[in-house]
Amino acid sequence: MARVKPKRHGVITDMTAMCDVAFLLLTFFILTTQFKKPDVEQIKPPSSISEKLLPDASLMTINATPDGKFYFQPVDNASERVALLDKMGQRYGITFDNNQKAAFRKIQAIGVPMNKLKGFLDMSEDEQKNYKSPTGIPMDSTNKQLIDWVKESLSVNPEYKLAIKGDVTTEYPKVKSLFEGLRDIDFLKFWLITSQEGKPNE
Repeated sequence: MARVKPKRHGVITDMTAMCDVAFLLLTFFILTTQFKKPDVEQIKPPSSISEKLLPDASLMTINATPDGKFYFQPVDNASERVALLDKMGQRYGITFDNNQKAAFRKIQAIGVPMNKLKGFLDMSEDEQKNYKSPTGIPMDSTNKQLIDWVKESLSVNPEYKLAIKGDVTTEYPKVKSLFEGLRDIDFLKFWLITSQEGKPNE
């Protein structure tokens, strides 16, 4: 005698709760993610297999372009940025007004000599983003303004860390003066920014 097959019932899964959770997670990540600021000039760093990550806080950055121009990116702390600007102004005998200090709080990177910084800060934000410095910050044996930016930053907060991002085509003699300047102020520990490369097959 044939067995009676039980009637099959379709399984209905309520996905409402999962959709709510996915939407909440998506919203959380969008609101809390810090987007990387674009470089002031196109820089392609050399590749490496290092997996070490840069610290998120208290990090100042030096960018070296293929033609050897230097840009300095201060730490993202508004009050400490103003203190840094005041110290650089005292060193070079320059006074900055409140509007220029407000612009410096929001600036992405500095790529002009000190004698042109006031004019750069007086530009609109769009003009600053589109401005391509012909010289960058001076850094050679006779003019070490870039080292002064690092030195005065450390006088604002000795806990600052430094990362250097150079283009893969930047020639070593262009950055040799930077390394020598950092050595002269006894600042010997810093990161070199590289792009991730796959590990070689063993």
